[in-house]
Amino acid sequence: MDNGFNHFNDNIDFSDDLSEGKDFYFENGYRVMTADYLIRRGYCCANGCRHCPYWPKAQKGNTWLK
Repeated sequence: MDNGFNHFNDNIDFSDDLSEGKDFYFENGYRVMTADYLIRRGYCCANGCRHCPYWPKAQKGNTWLK
């Protein structure tokens, strides 16, 4: 029965010009951003990224590097 909701798709296309290994890597099905990418992005997204280079960690918009 189709209820109109999108179903999970394993063929996800990350067409955001990021480079696997340099900008991110996959771990347990999640895309983990590298500290190098997060620094180049220039601000904290407040999602609690594993490699967050900003301090204090997980404060949206923060630009202070550790």
